[in-house]
Amino acid sequence: MMTFYEELEWRGLINQISSPELIEKLNQGGMTFYIGTDPTADSLHLGHYSSFLISRRLQKVGHHPILLVGLATGLIGDPRGTVERELKAEAEVRHNYECLRAQVERLFGFEVVNNYDWVKDLNVIDFFRNYGKYINVGYMLSKDHVRRQMETGISYAEFSYMLIQAIDFKHLHETRGVDLQVAGSDQWGNITTGIELIRKTTGDEVFALTMPLVTDSQGNKFGKSEGNALWLDKNKTSSYELYQFLLNSEDSQVITYLKRLTFLTPEEIMDIEAQHLAQPELRLAQKALAREIITDLHGAEEFENAVRISEKLFAGDYESLSLRDIKAGFSGAPQVQLSPGPLVEVLVSSGVCASKREAREFVNNGAISVNGKVERDPAFELSPQMALGGEVVILRRGKKKFYLGSFTA
Repeated sequence: MMTFYEELEWRGLINQISSPELIEKLNQGGMTFYIGTDPTADSLHLGHYSSFLISRRLQKVGHHPILLVGLATGLIGDPRGTVERELKAEAEVRHNYECLRAQVERLFGFEVVNNYDWVKDLNVIDFFRNYGKYINVGYMLSKDHVRRQMETGISYAEFSYMLIQAIDFKHLHETRGVDLQVAGSDQWGNITTGIELIRKTTGDEVFALTMPLVTDSQGNKFGKSEGNALWLDKNKTSSYELYQFLLNSEDSQVITYLKRLTFLTPEEIMDIEAQHLAQPELRLAQKALAREIITDLHGAEEFENAVRISEKLFAGDYESLSLRDIKAGFSGAPQVQLSPGPLVEVLVSSGVCASKREAREFVNNGAISVNGKVERDPAFELSPQMALGGEVVILRRGKKKFYLGSFTA
């Protein structure tokens, strides 16, 4: 039977640890740890979910989690190793903080702290004397994300970010007994700065654990779809959209995702893997991934509803779906403007077909459908009364080309 640390390794959740001593401490339980995020948006996205899940794993074996939503660090901006972040308005950052705090509490149920509470009253002299004096500039410049950004330019504010995060670690260590910080691999430099600050100012040893970032086979961060984040707020990303993203996970990556993003046991995952390798066309692993993540985030009813929408869309049964479901299902389809009139003329004026001749050929060949029903009459009249939910008409040309049409006012 695997130890807890061995299971973390099997799941691919260990990138670096600060000391071999941490292995036994993780197996024993009893550590207080924190993991944090900055309020750069008003919702977490799927990439955050992959990181925060380890909090639950640690809690299950007896460790105590604290989640930090960093208003103070959010007001500064974390260096990305590329270019300087745009400084957001303070009101926007505060709004994002309130949204994230509520979301984190709902999703994970852990204690949430805010570093603004202990940073806001820190004066400049104390900052330099009590913290800046202990961290060498050469040490800071050696960190990967800082060194890379030096090429394009880094402000003193972003350069100081790692010192603020180090102060967070020190404060939580001294006031909450935190002895472990957990984060994605891109935070290693910031975490080890905190370890250094605590060692030099208190003599205490604290620890760090980082996880590999979850990516696709091309190295793109998991949870990004055509450049847009997959949000954990179902009002920003519907369960159906999340379902489709997960259902389309690459065969080469899906078992990795099951290991890192679900609480299925190793035995269950290995069984799914065997079935997946035998019949990959059934997408059993992708379906299991979608079921586990959506059920965890939004509940079983939301998952079942996502499956129902998917099945109805595949069958062309649009009229029984809500307008929101239709828009979610066709979020990637081109949107076209329609004017009432004969089908052939509408196909041309909307740009669905290039000419009346092409439009007639598609119609005569049964290759045009309106709201899921094949239409073979070129003179068929389209009218606003046909709009589903009073807003949209779904046009299909050929087997896979869909358009979401709306009538001009």
